[in-house]
Amino acid sequence: MSNQIETSFQVQLDNRDRATAFARLILVFPVFIFLSSFSIETFFNENMLQTYGLVILPVVLALLFRGVYPSYALSFNKAIFGLVNRVWAYVALLTDEYPSIEDSGVVRITYPEIDGGKSLSRGLPVVKWLLAIPLYIVGFVYAIYGLIMLALAWINIIFTGTMSASSADAIVRVTQFWNRIYGYAVLLVTDEYPSFSL
Repeated sequence: MSNQIETSFQVQLDNRDRATAFARLILVFPVFIFLSSFSIETFFNENMLQTYGLVILPVVLALLFRGVYPSYALSFNKAIFGLVNRVWAYVALLTDEYPSIEDSGVVRITYPEIDGGKSLSRGLPVVKWLLAIPLYIVGFVYAIYGLIMLALAWINIIFTGTMSASSADAIVRVTQFWNRIYGYAVLLVTDEYPSFSL
């Protein structure tokens, strides 16, 4: 088993719904509102930082002082992270299946075994966000590539009703890269530094 988050998507290439692809961002709005209802807003120096419901600070404190990843926080974070990925799969045109607020077969996320957090470092969660800065920079470049491929996929779906395998592969691989970063620096489920490759 890998020490990174592994994400797989059930990608739909043929028989795409052109009408929903055209208005995808409007159609996903109700689920986005549902997802946003879990957000925690913090005001820091007049800037609003927002996480979509992920329990982060209590996990950092529990790992730092107790050496344990709370099971209830892990379950909650897994559920919210799964929902975020189902919404993204719909917005990124990987599927025409409307994102379910419950688990579905569209997205499958496998987490590393953390044994209650006892296998995780106690002090590393405090600095993982800093150590991940090079990953964010590389991820930004990958995100631009992924958005270009998403735009090409959108045009292809609108005009032909199909999505090219190369566009789908690029979008999936960029998403998997970012999920590994989130697993390391935000969800804190692994201490293994993610690879820079797609």
